[in-house]
Amino acid sequence: MLEYRIDRHSGVATYVQIVQQTKQALRLGHLEPGDKLPTAREVVEATAINPNTVLKAYRELEREGLVEARRGLGTFVRRGLGAAPAESPLRTELEDWTGRAKASGLDRDDVAALFTAVLDQHFAATDQRGPHVQGDRS
Repeated sequence: MLEYRIDRHSGVATYVQIVQQTKQALRLGHLEPGDKLPTAREVVEATAINPNTVLKAYRELEREGLVEARRGLGTFVRRGLGAAPAESPLRTELEDWTGRAKASGLDRDDVAALFTAVLDQHFAATDQRGPHVQGDRS
């Protein structure tokens, strides 16, 4: 079952952290359609946050069509996201690269900044024009 980790010093709203962590679990295949999310009570007990915060996050996920609340049963995943399975060759390469970056003296924030810069560079064109279609010469 998904366990949320709340970073109270991140500057990111708690409900947003729950939404982001749920989406990451969906992208990595840790959550699949039909899976049940932890109840608000379970999240509150594990994280010591306000139940309304959990409900706000779940409403946001429901608004995005990712989950659905079933009265008396809980909140269930409706659909997955992306295609980045947790066990893939790309993940192994990224783990190797991250290990080399750490060994060369970079800290977590340095690695995150470098990775974000490369992501921005590679995805800037698709973010502005839409996804590149193979054979598209424009």
